Amino acid sequence: MRKNFANSLLKLVLLLAMVASCSPSVTGSLDRIKERGTLLVGSTGDYRPLSFLEPETGLYWGFDVELAEIIGNDLGVKVSYVPTSWPTLTEDMLNEDLFDLAICGITITDARRKIMLMSEGYLRNGKTILCRRDDAYRFLTIDDINQPEVTVMVNPGGQNEAFAREHLTRACIIVHQRNEEIPALIAEGGADIMITEIVEAPYYVQNDSRLAAPLLDKPFTDSKIGVLMRKGDEELLEKVNSILDKCREDGTLERLCKQYGFNHNL
Repeated sequence: MRKNFANSLLKLVLLLAMVASCSPSVTGSLDRIKERGTLLVGSTGDYRPLSFLEPETGLYWGFDVELAEIIGNDLGVKVSYVPTSWPTLTEDMLNEDLFDLAICGITITDARRKIMLMSEGYLRNGKTILCRRDDAYRFLTIDDINQPEVTVMVNPGGQNEAFAREHLTRACIIVHQRNEEIPALIAEGGADIMITEIVEAPYYVQNDSRLAAPLLDKPFTDSKIGVLMRKGDEELLEKVNSILDKCREDGTLERLCKQYGFNHNL
């Protein structure tokens, strides 16, 4: 009987060893990134001055690009940018084969946190408008904008379109595919209003004298921008939050805010 028990025990040990050798090894998110040697960063590349892809050079620049590079440097890996879009951002983020995190001016929302992870906020944000400078006196409240004769232009699939659909039910809403083209279209008379955000509007006002942001100091919403990740990557989330904390403490976030003309860092 002892011999039979020993044989059975030996078979069980061998069976468990075989199962372990055939099962895929579980690798944490940080280990995957370090083994790869590259942090894959999802970016829409259409959001000046946070994350923008210059078509002439194929290079990304902006506040969030510099922050992504800081994260990569801290992890000891290179950074590679992967194109995404606002309509497909969630779907792309949930695809483990595309990128590790997304950082391109992404608003922290309860809807996103239900199905994904988001870091602590590192920039304060809020909805505001761009309009032609000559029309700035006309648009001082949400009611001034929410009129049938007012045409509002938004990019598809993001929080700007959602805000317009919810709050500007009487206005005429036009969806334009490329966010970075909308300011010039407003200046040229293609629409009256662009729904944008307080981290984006100043850039266009400074670079196009035809534009104004009359409600910049009175945004319609109060939100924060964070880094987007998949659920299950809590290890990566903890690391990103620690890097953001370090950037606050050592003045990096303050330096970047001054560099890009922001005065509303957290």
